[in-house]
Amino acid sequence: MYTLRKSLGQHFLRDENIARKIVTTIQEYPFSRLLEVGPGAGALTKYLLELSEVDLRAVELDEEKVRYLHKTWPVLEGRIIQGSILEMEKPFVERFTVVGNFPYNISSQILFKMLDWRSSLETMTGMFQKEVAQRVVAPEGSKTYGVLSVLIQAFFNVEYLFEVHEQSFNPPPKVKSAVIRLRPREMPLAMKGEKAFFQLVKTAFNQRRKTLRNAIKALFDPADLAQPIFDRRAEQLSVNDFVELTWKMR
Repeated sequence: MYTLRKSLGQHFLRDENIARKIVTTIQEYPFSRLLEVGPGAGALTKYLLELSEVDLRAVELDEEKVRYLHKTWPVLEGRIIQGSILEMEKPFVERFTVVGNFPYNISSQILFKMLDWRSSLETMTGMFQKEVAQRVVAPEGSKTYGVLSVLIQAFFNVEYLFEVHEQSFNPPPKVKSAVIRLRPREMPLAMKGEKAFFQLVKTAFNQRRKTLRNAIKALFDPADLAQPIFDRRAEQLSVNDFVELTWKMR
């Protein structure tokens, strides 16, 4: 019927209960336009097609899977975009929702794509490697709190929904999986500028074992560096702390 391509990080969901649970979960927030990322063999797609009032589109890189999907569900004709989620333009002019069992080898890049699309996103519900999902939702002070945590949480409300057993996939991955949801913040955080914010966060965590005073001293005047907050390390700062610090940057 189809082959599995390890080079694309393909692990197809085969647990029908999990597939239905994901589809039920995305319906907790209303939407009329939906992009499925990496439909693969259609484990989610067949249930998404039951949402008759939804304009469904899908993006799939693997040409063989595109042919399989068209043959299995002819109604998908004209709805599948063959290509990479990382390179595609927004699939709709209006706001839309995203769902997917995301390829684990590009999961962080997909999250940054969601950042790029956030002005058009209603929600994003996705399956990720558990470790990545935990990093996204990690609070300050935890070992997994880092650049990804701060940048995503600054622009989205994040939820860790549920975990998925390895045997729910074919082939079973060597890592555990979890489903998370992102919803763009209704009120953006008041930062000096996104470019400054990204630079600050990435520079701070680039030398996360050092105090901020040493890690990001090039971004601030010496007088500001004397303040107590610079005694801390990057993982000890909340998202709001980083946002407020942008106003002190040179």
